Amino acid sequence: MSDRWEDTLPIERAIHGDREAMSRVWEGTRRWVAAVLLAHKSRTTDLEDLLQQVALKVCTKIHEVRDPSAFKPWLRTVAINTARADGRKTTRRRFGMLRLAGSTRPEREPEHLRGMTLSDDAKRVLDAAVALPEHYREPVLMRCLHAMSTKQIADVLGLPETTVETRVARGRRMLRETLEHAQNTKESTTLETKGGSSAVIGAGGAR
Repeated sequence: MSDRWEDTLPIERAIHGDREAMSRVWEGTRRWVAAVLLAHKSRTTDLEDLLQQVALKVCTKIHEVRDPSAFKPWLRTVAINTARADGRKTTRRRFGMLRLAGSTRPEREPEHLRGMTLSDDAKRVLDAAVALPEHYREPVLMRCLHAMSTKQIADVLGLPETTVETRVARGRRMLRETLEHAQNTKESTTLETKGGSSAVIGAGGAR
């Protein structure tokens, strides 16, 4: 992954209204912003829609950043706030529709990345990663989904590199355990179903 986005000069120029620099800064940060959004967005929200919202805020609000070194923490906060605000809005809209329909049952949630073609295995891994505790979710998504280095993740999250390494390692272990448990449960259910079917067939043949 390119380290161009770590250069503060384009950020400083973007803060002062340079459109070309602003475009360069956004292209350099878009991937890890996507990881932050994935970690905090609601299941019903399209990732690309949120990215567009964040991009618009960067264009209209970046002049509020006084120090280029504060840009990445500022952008992460913008991404988190955008995801959470949209989540609250989506929740209100969903329950409003449920009340209108006279139902209090929660509707089934769609996949995290609507409109994107993912294999069933990839969807299961992504769902499990998004379900990790918040401290582990962002660094794991940044590392596994966008191949960011420990230094890059630490820079974005404002954490020591050793803390990031620990969280990524623990998050990956939790992810593996979750996936292994799900696989074992699936295999156990399949065996039970086959066993029950065999018993029925055997009983039917005895009649």
